[in-house]
Amino acid sequence: MEIVFETDGPERTMEIAEDIAKDLKSGSVITLDGDLGAGKTVFSKGLAKGLGVKEIVDSPTFTVLKIYESGRLPLYHFDVYRIGDADEMYDIGFEEYLYGDGVSLIEWAGLIEDLIPENAIRINIKRNDEKGPLFRRMVITK
Repeated sequence: MEIVFETDGPERTMEIAEDIAKDLKSGSVITLDGDLGAGKTVFSKGLAKGLGVKEIVDSPTFTVLKIYESGRLPLYHFDVYRIGDADEMYDIGFEEYLYGDGVSLIEWAGLIEDLIPENAIRINIKRNDEKGPLFRRMVITK
């Protein structure tokens, strides 16, 4: 199933992410792909808010993984942009998080596609500057 949203600002992107978070269960996996500046981190903040995370959420680009435990489920927020090889994910215990008690949110998931479970919710966010600097097209595949 594929759902398409078009947004004209970060507020709407966050609202969509919050709505998605309401239906997530332990073991849910969300993948985020899109160009730099497309809104992956904005989406991540909305998802965290929807889970009730109290901490400040930002991109874990330089640490690969940030864990937020203040929400109704733990949020395991991965950013694999700097991963050189998918095998590096095993070194950080990726599978333990992926099949753990929380929600795994993986930015730049296309770089480790072979490690992503089939039942993941896949989200691709694209900019369209012709429609405006804040316009985004979000394709969600379940």
